[in-house]
Amino acid sequence: MSIFLIIVHTVVCIALILIVLLQTGKGADMGAAFGGGSSQTLFGSTGASTFLSKATTMAAIIFMITSLGLAYMSGSRPTSSIMMDSKPAAEQPVDQPPPAAQTAPEPGPAETPSKPVE
Repeated sequence: MSIFLIIVHTVVCIALILIVLLQTGKGADMGAAFGGGSSQTLFGSTGASTFLSKATTMAAIIFMITSLGLAYMSGSRPTSSIMMDSKPAAEQPVDQPPPAAQTAPEPGPAETPSKPVE
């Protein structure tokens, strides 16, 4: 199911990009660049919606639905971790380092009793 949803999501994403790039912006004619075309208003009535604007709306809705579906499916997957198998620190046995071998200090140079000088 998730593979199907990913494929639909990718196709809709590419379609949405292409549909938006195919549309012309408001006031995109040459006269609007030089102050002409005052009959067209930027935020005024746009008239009947075109096929591209309806396709953009549908692609955006499908894109949002597939995004939510993918997010829901990724969140409901049981997570696994290697840390779930390990015991908490309080339950783990503490490894004691081996006791250091007690050695006698190495003898220095042998001391000879000093002879009195005659």
